[in-house]
This record gives sequence, C-alpha cells and structure tokens, in this order.
Amino acid sequence: MSKVYETDNSSDDNREDSLKEIEIEEYQKSIIEDESPQSYKNPFLNDAFKEKYVNLYEDTKYECRSRFDENFRWTTKAQRKLTWKLDLRVTLVACILFSSLQIDRSNLSQAVSDNMLNDLNMTTNNFNTGNTIFYVCFLAAELPSQLISKRLGSDIWIPIQITCWSIVTICQFKLNGKGSFYACRALLGFMEGGFIPDLILWLSYFYTGAELTIRLSFFWTGMYVTQIVNYLIAYGILHMRGVHGKPGWAWLFFIEGFITLAIGISAFFLMVPSPVQTKKPWEPNGYLSEEEEKIVVNKILRDDPSKGDMHNRQGLTIFMLWNALKDWYLWPMYLIGIVHLIPENTISSYLTLLLKQMGFSTFHVNLLCIPYNALKIINLLAVARVVEWTNSIFYTILIQPVWVITLMGVVRFWSGTLKNHWGTYAVLTVLLGAPYIHAVNVSTCSKNSQSIKTRTVSASLYNMFVQAGSIIGSNIYRTPDKPYYYKGNAALFGIACSILPIILLTKLFYVYLNKKRDAKWNAMSDEEREHYITHTTDRGSSRLDFRFAH
Repeated sequence: MSKVYETDNSSDDNREDSLKEIEIEEYQKSIIEDESPQSYKNPFLNDAFKEKYVNLYEDTKYECRSRFDENFRWTTKAQRKLTWKLDLRVTLVACILFSSLQIDRSNLSQAVSDNMLNDLNMTTNNFNTGNTIFYVCFLAAELPSQLISKRLGSDIWIPIQITCWSIVTICQFKLNGKGSFYACRALLGFMEGGFIPDLILWLSYFYTGAELTIRLSFFWTGMYVTQIVNYLIAYGILHMRGVHGKPGWAWLFFIEGFITLAIGISAFFLMVPSPVQTKKPWEPNGYLSEEEEKIVVNKILRDDPSKGDMHNRQGLTIFMLWNALKDWYLWPMYLIGIVHLIPENTISSYLTLLLKQMGFSTFHVNLLCIPYNALKIINLLAVARVVEWTNSIFYTILIQPVWVITLMGVVRFWSGTLKNHWGTYAVLTVLLGAPYIHAVNVSTCSKNSQSIKTRTVSASLYNMFVQAGSIIGSNIYRTPDKPYYYKGNAALFGIACSILPIILLTKLFYVYLNKKRDAKWNAMSDEEREHYITHTTDRGSSRLDFRFAH
C-alpha cells in the first residue's frame, strides 16, 4: 500500500520551491537511509496535507497527537534500538498471548489421539459437528468482538478473552458425552472469536505496514513453536490416563487450561493502550522515552496518516461498519482467505486420527506431529522474508498452492496411501509443512484497508472468511469415507487447484487499479492534486492517491 503525495516540480527559476525541494531531499537522507524510500517519505511536508490531518487528529482526539511533529528527525541507530525494545515489549508479548490461543485450539487433536471419541461414545461425524459448531461460533463472534475491543481497548478486551476461554478449557475436564462436547466447543468459539484481529490491531499501533508483515510472521511462528511444545507436553500428560480415574485427555485440558489462565491474567499487566500510554502503577516512567514515543508516532503516521483518524477508545458506528463492509476492493483478499487453508486445515485436524488408523500408538502419534510444524516455521519465515526483499506479495505466495497441489495429488492418487505407513506419513508431513501464507495475507489486507475504521472491520471479515473455510474443511472427511477418504481427498485436490487462479487474478486486479489511478493522477495539475487532497469526499482505498499493495 502506498499513497502518492508529491506534486510535480515547479520551474527551476522558482527559488523558493527549489529550496523546499532541497530541504525535503536532505530530510529524507537524514532518516533511515538504509530502508526503502517508501518507508521514510514524509507527506506532511505538503502544507495542505499537513493542515488537513492535524485538524483531523484534533477532531478525533487521537491519543498520540501530542507527539506528532512533521519536522521531527531521528537516526537509524535510534530507530534500530527502539525496534529491538518494541520487539521485546510488544511483539514478544503478542506471541505469548497468541500461544495461549493455540494451546486451547490444538489440544483437541491431541486429545482425540488418546481415544477421546471412544471414551465419549462419539463418531468422527460427531467430531466434525463439534468442529463446525466451534467455527460457526468463532465466526459469529468476530465482528462483535472487534466492536467491543475498539470501544474498551485491545489492552483490556484481550486479557478478558483469554481468561474466559481458559476457564472453559478447564471445564472440559468434566466432558461426559457429545452434548457437553458441543457446548464447550460453542463457548470456546464465542470466547476466541475476534482475538486474532484484536491482537493485530494492537500491533498496528506500534509498527508501520512493512514492519508489521515480518512481525506477523514472528506471530505465526510462535503458533507453530507452541504446537511443537504442545505435542511434547501432551506426550507426557497423556501418560496420566487412570490418575483419579480420569483419561489422559481430561488431564490435558485441565493442565493446559490453567497455563492459559496464567497467561490471561498476565496480559492485564503486559499490554499497554498505545505507544504514548506505557506508564503503569508498577512502571511509573513507562518503557518508552519521549523521544522514542515521537519516533514511533511519526514513523507510523508518515507511513499511514490515516492511523490517527480514530482514537484507541473510539467505538465503531453502524455507518463506519457499513462503509468498511462495502469496500469491495478487499473482497478478492477475502476469497483467498476462504479457500487457501482448507486442504491443510482438514488434514491437520485429522492427522492424529489418521496416524492412529495407520497403527501408530497414542504417544508416537504426538511425537510424529512435531516435524511438520518445524518445517512450517522455516517456510513461514522464508516466505515473509522473500516478500520483504522483493516487495512482491502475490507472486511469492503462489508457492503455497503449487506446493499443496503437488502433494495433495500424491495423497489422492497414490495407491499406497494409508497402506505404506511411513511413506504416507512422509507425504503428509511435507504437505502440512507447506509455506504458511496466512501471515502475509493478513498484513496485505491491513495495508490495503487504508484506515483504522476499515482495517478494524476488514481484519475481522478476512478472519471470518478463513473460519468459513474451516467450516467447509471440517465436513470434508466423513465416516462412510473411512479409512482412505478417497472422496474427501478428491475434493481437497480440487480446492487446492482453485487457489492458484484466485491469487493470480487478485494480483492482476490490484495492478490494474493502480495503473488506472496512476493515469488519472499524472494527468492532474499541481493545483488539482492539492485541491483533491484537501477537499475530496473519497474515503479510504477509494482515494485517487491510494495505491494497493500487491
């Protein structure tokens, strides 16, 4: 995403404009010279643009407006030192909080490896129904959660969410049949829905668009690290079967529920509302100095001035919600969201059951799930880095459908599936280790949203479409199709093939829009551009000076 703020150069004989041009050039050279030019352009050097946004920040009571300074300069060294501090105090905290979500989402697959379905007199179809209930409730809670979070503040709502779902997880210790299983899945879905967009919105208060992409890759890397740790923990806890007459899976829910409860309570102390609100009773001076606050605020606003068009305790109105919903420029991203994870999510949710059917023991099953998560981490970070280096989003993420189509074809058409146990396991491991492009997609959706108002809703909408894909994936493997799931794998192969053209068409769509806007913008005079910047009624990604990331 980028905005086109500059106007054409004035004639060389205009001394005042020439001096201003030199001043801008010198200013740009003085800041973060080792990053791409887009990361340090200062749109506020345009007086009309500055006046418009200064007034906007005052009108919205933007909480960081006191640190805004269009002439503020800082060094690369200061920025790097600050980035390390933010990665420790913000990104690391976000990863820890996200790990609590992953603990309570992944332990179900570990529980079923310990014969949970048999213990509760349930079939795989009942398992599918429980997952469907979870995703429907998760999806239904997305937008309401965002509305609550935007009003209360992410730093308050997120700890409440984690604390609530950890209590439900602990209650699964008492599961006694499909009724209680369905009830707990519904409650977990409602409590966890909206958490990811809420956390991403919180991160966006501290990082520019480019910085956010790589931080989101760390974010999801933490998820897979958590899964690896979970499988190791499960290997130990599931040995507790019989303690006080309870199965191992019951102890798994009980113990991991208390782990997430501890994280939820800690979140009340670890999260802060914004870069200028880091002071707490237990940290009266805050963890950012005034200069560091100014660096954060000014780098963010220069990257995306619209981040100040709401304050962090301002709720969304129905009008704002409607405007975000009808932003059709983002719908191609939502379409990618609904399909791109279906093959992987379906197989990963069934992996422990599949491995059990192949004759592996409960304890070996949990250890065998570790390698694909390790491969996933490597590929996730690699994709994020390639996107950062090449600045090419959609061409890079094409590797995911190509990877999945190839391996899904083997799973569907190889006659040795489930018969050659180790061969099948190897294919499934490599398939599930496919590059995880979800982090890049979330970041792209955020960049192309343009404003906090749209970004808040678009993050939820994107995640809702992802959960809709999870609902589809939860119902592809059916009991009559056991144990080889030929029909299910054929459906997954077809879905994998559909991802490729969707990504390519999305790329072409954004390239076309940018070229069309470039033509209109370049045809305007300096006066017309300045008048447009200060008087246009176009909003968000509909503005002529907005460019889509692709």
